[in-house]
Amino acid sequence: MTRFDPSGPLRGWLRPPSDKSISHRAALIAAMGEGEIEITGFLDAADTRSTLAAVEALGAGVRIGTGSRSVTVSMGPEWDGPPPPAGTQDLGLVIAIRGIGLRGPRPAQIDVGNAGTLLRLLPGWLAGQEGGEWTLDGDESIRRRPVDRIVAPLRRMGANLHAREERLPPLHVEGTTLHGAVYEMPIASAQVKSCLLFAGLLAGGQTRVVEPLPSRDHTERMLAAAGAAIDRDGDAVVIRPAERLEPIAFSVPADISSAAFFLVAALLVEGSDLVLVDIGVNPTRTGVLAILERMGAEIERLMEHEVGGEPIALLRVRSLRRDRGSAPLRGTEVGGAEIPLAIDELPLVALAACFAEGTTTIRDAEELRRKESDRIETVTEALRALGGQVEPTADGMVIEGTGGLRGGSIDSHGDHRIAMLGAVAGLASREGVEVHGMEAAAVSYPGFESDLASLTRP
Repeated sequence: MTRFDPSGPLRGWLRPPSDKSISHRAALIAAMGEGEIEITGFLDAADTRSTLAAVEALGAGVRIGTGSRSVTVSMGPEWDGPPPPAGTQDLGLVIAIRGIGLRGPRPAQIDVGNAGTLLRLLPGWLAGQEGGEWTLDGDESIRRRPVDRIVAPLRRMGANLHAREERLPPLHVEGTTLHGAVYEMPIASAQVKSCLLFAGLLAGGQTRVVEPLPSRDHTERMLAAAGAAIDRDGDAVVIRPAERLEPIAFSVPADISSAAFFLVAALLVEGSDLVLVDIGVNPTRTGVLAILERMGAEIERLMEHEVGGEPIALLRVRSLRRDRGSAPLRGTEVGGAEIPLAIDELPLVALAACFAEGTTTIRDAEELRRKESDRIETVTEALRALGGQVEPTADGMVIEGTGGLRGGSIDSHGDHRIAMLGAVAGLASREGVEVHGMEAAAVSYPGFESDLASLTRP
């Protein structure tokens, strides 16, 4: 059990960990190539280590360098925020992956650990490897995460897969010849889409994945950069088979999903003034910024530029002043096209809504039930335990803002985002929060507690 007491303002600069989604994809696509590819800013966390171990098991070479990419940040004389740190900002690991080629994976037993992204993306590549066999399994949490949403469309392409009870890991993949298909996704999911795009690289004819709503597009950007024949056609992504991929060196920006914990903490703790460095602001990932701004947040984007086709910016966030005791945020409606653009940050939206005035409704978010935990239930349970007024629905939740939270005790249920949500809630609560299972944060953010503490020191 770890306790987080109410804190003073969050002030200073921070470079959150590198983007987990992009790190997974960069490693997999590098392994599909031929020759050695360097990835800078790779996230060093349990989930991404599972992906490195997986590509090694398939035959790729992985070398982790001792250095890291870093930058020096300077602001002009008109800057009125916290002073930039002296020296350089560490931007993550440098790794090199020696690819095995698009058709080179060797048979293996794959331990995905707790990495749901790896569990859902990798079978797409393996399914088209004729004659090979693989089993993907993981920890107790992974064994509760359904895989039927990738099994069903892959089978339509001719894949031979077997899951426990037809929907749960372990997942056994027998490589075979695939054919292209048209698949209309019932629910927007970047993981399902990416899995089918990987399969489409090895299928006969074109594969067309139709999205009901746009989801994060890192896979499309990276495959296009590696020479794949991939196009956007209205609401569909179309990919054609490839003989080979030629990935290029890649730099991974900081993860906006990790940054969001500090954004919300700075909004909720009065007097905060925080700058987050090197944040990926891909428009398919920034739904949380639009939602928070609609609730009344002031978030500045500074020094926007692109690295490797991914937009990056500094984000400055300051708490809103309470006026005559009223809540500084206001409730809102979240649903429809916003959901895929903010799916991982919706628990934080619910937390912020507890501190707002009025009602916040989150709908069309059934995907939350398929994460590391059923996040509709775990978020509801956690916020209620802290004094929040939250009602779960089939596809979301309804939060009545009360201007704050009392505090109390929550269980992470092994979900890294619930653990970190509890920590942020503790800083902004009246009495503090005890988090049971805080170690789950290491799945995506091993240094979360120390980074949070560094921003609240006098």
